[in-house]
Amino acid sequence: MRRGGGSRAIRFAAAGAAVLLVVLLAAQLLLPRIAASRISSRVARYGHVEHVSVSAWPALKLLWGNADSVDVKTGPLKLAPSQAASLLWEGRGVARLDISAEAVRIGPLSLGDATLRKRGAQLDAEAVATQAAAQAALGEGASVRLLGSEGGRVRVSVGGSLFGVGAEVAALAEAQNGALVAHPEGLLLEGLRLTLFSDPHVHVEGVAAGVRATDPLSYRLSMSALLR
Repeated sequence: MRRGGGSRAIRFAAAGAAVLLVVLLAAQLLLPRIAASRISSRVARYGHVEHVSVSAWPALKLLWGNADSVDVKTGPLKLAPSQAASLLWEGRGVARLDISAEAVRIGPLSLGDATLRKRGAQLDAEAVATQAAAQAALGEGASVRLLGSEGGRVRVSVGGSLFGVGAEVAALAEAQNGALVAHPEGLLLEGLRLTLFSDPHVHVEGVAAGVRATDPLSYRLSMSALLR
């Protein structure tokens, strides 16, 4: 009797292990596809999604919002800065995130050839902005010209009344307390500040800019930040 009972216990254990293995294999196959579909639907609110892939081992970690890697490729996107920050925060559990967009409009600024990389909490974004797009983002009557970039700051010459000053002034775009701000140079104007981007979950560390092409004039822009 004991032998029979022991044999049944072994068979039950083996059957349970087999069922568990099947469930784990099914989860490994299905959960990344489900996660990719959900991500695609989420990003599609802002434009055309071309491709999404998700990798996670074990795949069950996806149930808690974690993943080893996510790759997203899109066509043109249009979203507000707060919506972009919200999407990034949703991906906080992804160890390696790569996003590339043919074009993206963030608020008033139109960008092309945009990429974003997330490695752990580190974020690095790059994009191309034409001179015309930069002018349009500033609004009618304002102008901007790149003077240089170093040390995580971008120095520009701004014309018009962007800071309430009619004359052309030199200004800096830089990170301050986790936000991206712009302010004129000079003791008399140093107190004037314009917040370009601020979000509690995205701590901006620095920005950079350089001329990408001269005809038409365009710039390669980059920003580094921490997601927290």
